[in-house]
Amino acid sequence: MNSPADVTQLLLAWNQGDRAALDKLMPIVYDELRRLARKQLRSEAPEHTLQATVLVNEAYIRLVDLNRVNWQNRAHFFGAAAQIIRRVLVDHARARHRLKRGGSAVRVTLVDGIGEAEGGQFDVVALDQALSELRKLDAQQERIIELRFFSGLSIEETAEAVNISPATVKRDWATARAWLYRKLTSK
Repeated sequence: MNSPADVTQLLLAWNQGDRAALDKLMPIVYDELRRLARKQLRSEAPEHTLQATVLVNEAYIRLVDLNRVNWQNRAHFFGAAAQIIRRVLVDHARARHRLKRGGSAVRVTLVDGIGEAEGGQFDVVALDQALSELRKLDAQQERIIELRFFSGLSIEETAEAVNISPATVKRDWATARAWLYRKLTSK
């Protein structure tokens, strides 16, 4: 039971108070979060200090703590996971900067889908700041980057989560990545 439809059914059952659904859902979701964490951390600089298990545990705890969310489907859940993973990475990078008084930042690579590098590595704090700036220009593009990059959702899953067509996701994904690349490499 690992298909998106199965995850959606378990999320809906959990919404309705079925604790057994939560017990079945958590191992599936935890494995997916662990896969996402490994993917995110592979693109960091070799001296990074955040471990995949710590990232997964923190994201998992924050997600389970969102007990008042009415989960709509798998894409909705992993959309929330994308935001949480982003926050954990940024919080870790900022704490590390404070500890080292401006030492090296956590570095990540912008990816196209799952695992394909697109350009070089970027400071996760700078990426977060650029995404916040992009949100002011086009909130939908910022959300698409967040869903695709931090949660690894497919074009179709992203379209479902944002409630737009896959063609619009593809167009906004390309535009936003180009904008981010220019923004992050012009410094």
